[in-house]
Amino acid sequence: MEVKVRKRSLFNSVKMFVALHGVLQMSLLLVSGYMKSSISTIERRYGLSSQKSGLLAAFNEVGNTLLIVFVSFLGSRVHRPRVIGSGALLASLASLLMALPHFLSGPYRYGRADGSRNVSGLCRPDEGAPVAPPSDGSCGRPADSAQRDVYPLLLLAQLLLGVASVPVQPFGISYIDDHASGKNSPLYLGIVLAVTAIGPALGFLSGAFMLRLYVDLDKMSADELELESGDLRWVGAWWLGFLVASCLLFLAALPYFFFPRNMSPEVSALSHRRRRGAFTPPFIAQDEAGADEKLQPDIFQELGLLHFLKSFPGLLCRTLRNPVYLLVVMAQINLAAVVAGIGTFMAKFMEKQFGRTPGFSAVIIGGACIPLGVLGTVLGGVSVRRWNLGVGGAGKFCVAAISLSLFCGIPLAFTGCPTQRIDGIFPPGYDRCQSVRHPKSTRPGVCPFLRQATARCGSACRCSEESFSPVCGSDGVEFTSPCRAGCVAVETDGADRATNFTDCRCVGGAEGWAAPGTCGGGCGHLLLPFAVALAATCFTSSLSQTPSFVMILRTVSARDKSLAVGIQYMLFRLLAFMPCPVLYGLVIDSTCVHWGHECGKQTSCLYYDLDRFRNRFLGVQGLFMCGGLLCFLLTLLVLHKRGAASRGANGSVYELAGKEREENRGRS
Repeated sequence: MEVKVRKRSLFNSVKMFVALHGVLQMSLLLVSGYMKSSISTIERRYGLSSQKSGLLAAFNEVGNTLLIVFVSFLGSRVHRPRVIGSGALLASLASLLMALPHFLSGPYRYGRADGSRNVSGLCRPDEGAPVAPPSDGSCGRPADSAQRDVYPLLLLAQLLLGVASVPVQPFGISYIDDHASGKNSPLYLGIVLAVTAIGPALGFLSGAFMLRLYVDLDKMSADELELESGDLRWVGAWWLGFLVASCLLFLAALPYFFFPRNMSPEVSALSHRRRRGAFTPPFIAQDEAGADEKLQPDIFQELGLLHFLKSFPGLLCRTLRNPVYLLVVMAQINLAAVVAGIGTFMAKFMEKQFGRTPGFSAVIIGGACIPLGVLGTVLGGVSVRRWNLGVGGAGKFCVAAISLSLFCGIPLAFTGCPTQRIDGIFPPGYDRCQSVRHPKSTRPGVCPFLRQATARCGSACRCSEESFSPVCGSDGVEFTSPCRAGCVAVETDGADRATNFTDCRCVGGAEGWAAPGTCGGGCGHLLLPFAVALAATCFTSSLSQTPSFVMILRTVSARDKSLAVGIQYMLFRLLAFMPCPVLYGLVIDSTCVHWGHECGKQTSCLYYDLDRFRNRFLGVQGLFMCGGLLCFLLTLLVLHKRGAASRGANGSVYELAGKEREENRGRS
């Protein structure tokens, strides 16, 4: 009689689940990293302020925060692989929605009021009335009304991304831990977390590639394109990465629907059940032969949920009354606020400060800062294990790491470019007469000849107030358009692209000329030392991440560990990742010196006071770093007082015991 050996299913393997789950989590964080790398491009494309773009970046935390507590309660009561797969499909849909505004909007108009793509914007003193928006009726087109709905659509997509990511990590980790052997479980979880850490870096690197492509590559040929990637008006193909990520998430989601609710564990069913974590509710029954789990009636689950919700405030207060736990979490929140600023706006900061493209800035974030941050986290854990650090030792290690990070960050505040001179915009009150004196000048700072020339350029040329096509004059002054520079002629190449504007009345007289593009700060060579200092700051600050987690796990009771970690992540989102991008956006907007306008409405910022931008943006991050250092120092103070009290209590006990022994000897 032949005995047929039944082959083990591919989807009944913990190793297969580990491999697929690592890919899924990497894909989700790839979307998050890509969003951060494209934030300034989306801001420019749809005329958003930094405050709005910061809210957009933080909006996925809203859905995540609202549902994370319920997911922690459900645990093994649901078919975890299918719930993970459903979340991945929702994330795929949300990523698709992120790209949808590109297809609903009309072609990008280069920021010109007339919307033309040919050489335009010259001084035309003999062409009638001044240009007033809208010059071509474009503000009343259906595409313009569709563009007004872009921001709510992007917010909805970010909200869905947050909801979709809620079950992925907790359900995936608990599923692996439930079905892996005690020996292999830490290895599997380490593999998943290591692969996951690659996601944000890949997101930034993908953004660096996609943003080199023009936004309307699907709507126009390369021959029609006049802009170059270094132009202030350049908008990259921000939407393309979301389409790729949507396809990747869809493919990663499908295998989860083939995994069983409970697969054959790597150990016996009995030891498996004894090893189950906090996600398994007490009323789940499973026999020693590894039978399927059987749940009580639904009403029992409803009562369990009600009891959980009623007891949660008390559990929260009990956990937060632990001073060491509270101080360490507050320190981590301050450091998370720094991460929120770097992840959301550091690429834009480098783009504006050093005149680099968004893609180039994304390469530095994704290729240097994130990998060094991951390396620092790993080395922090190795240090705790190597030196066998306790709670006090881990606290001292965190203080040393944050102090070193602050030291490495000091050069950042002094490494940057000054704002170029911009006609009528910067410096405030700037008058060309301060540098060029006319013999007939009657008052200090007044130059009648140049003042009349400026008036001719502003009125006789009939320049549009909304036109933005920056040029750099031969005298080193930047103008928002050739018209503002008073240029009446242009030189072009074989492809009819402008190479030089001539006869510019406002640039050093009638012989002046202007080149297309911005003058820039002329200190792009400082980007390398800035990137080195930034990478060193990220590396040293990340050294404190693992030791701080060790402090939390060793200062709460065993029954509260899962809850303490859950509260920690909830506070991260509520106090750091949700409000901080908006705060950074407000700080950045406060440094704007010239806002763009389209169809009579304010759009994104065109020019910043770069010194204020650098001082305020990095200053806020420095304050958060100091806040984290202060919290760690207070933690050491609390631990020192606890240690002294413990030693005093032990001493008094020993003293009383000695007195009792003396009395007993006297009686005997």
